[in-house]
Amino acid sequence: MSGRERDRERDRDRDRELLLPVVAGEHAAGDQDASSEPTTNPVIIGSPPPPPPTSTLTRAHHLHPPTGIEAFSRVIRSWAWKKFMSGCVILLPIAITFYTTWWFIRFVDGFFSPIYIHLGIDQIGLGFATSISFIFLIGVFMSSWLGASLLGLGEFVIKKMPLVRHIYSASKQISAAISPDQSSRAFKEVVIIRHPRIGEYAFGFVTSTVTLRGTGGHGDEELACVYVPTNNLYLGDIFLMSHADVIIPDLSVREAIEIVLSGGMSVPKIISALEGVVGLGEHDHAVKSP
Repeated sequence: MSGRERDRERDRDRDRELLLPVVAGEHAAGDQDASSEPTTNPVIIGSPPPPPPTSTLTRAHHLHPPTGIEAFSRVIRSWAWKKFMSGCVILLPIAITFYTTWWFIRFVDGFFSPIYIHLGIDQIGLGFATSISFIFLIGVFMSSWLGASLLGLGEFVIKKMPLVRHIYSASKQISAAISPDQSSRAFKEVVIIRHPRIGEYAFGFVTSTVTLRGTGGHGDEELACVYVPTNNLYLGDIFLMSHADVIIPDLSVREAIEIVLSGGMSVPKIISALEGVVGLGEHDHAVKSP
């Protein structure tokens, strides 16, 4: 081998030595990249497993029998609630009765108690007794001829006043309706009418009678004026009813008032209709319908 060829061979070896690290680096980088590539595993697409239904859990919870302590607690609570409500039912009418009676006594006692207090006499109930005695004496005095004359003179003066006469007239009619000395049948007769529609009935009180003239050529027709309370007794509606449309029950006015004030809780189980003419006072000769 000549010297030129040896120089070429030496240069080639040197060039190979210079190129081997670069190629080795490229191969190493390639291997590292290949190894660093993420391996993609196959993804299984599907719905997640369904959770256990809550209705099944709730049903199982409800169907689970309560323990002995829970059952005993429920029985005690139910028993205590029933006894408490029974006590309220018993004490409520007693409390209302005592409160109303005490309010009435204090109200009547207030008319004359200030006079006794001014005189230095502070006795509970003395003003009430004085008020009751005074009302009784007024009733006795007004029943006499002199009292009736003074009452007539006082009414004559009151009826001359513009506004007071209307108030006095309405108040007198109400007091006359409940007066035992009046011949009026106002609020002294309880009836049942068909109201507000056919098939429904309502309690009412006959306050007066009225004659309706010229009703389609049938002559005069006598109607009963029936007061139907809608809010206890002091508010209500007035209906003019034919005698044929009014039912007379075997109830007194006191019983009817109790039914209205109690909201129907004191109504008897059976109500019988009586035969008679409304407003003409034939209840004494009435015969119960079979």
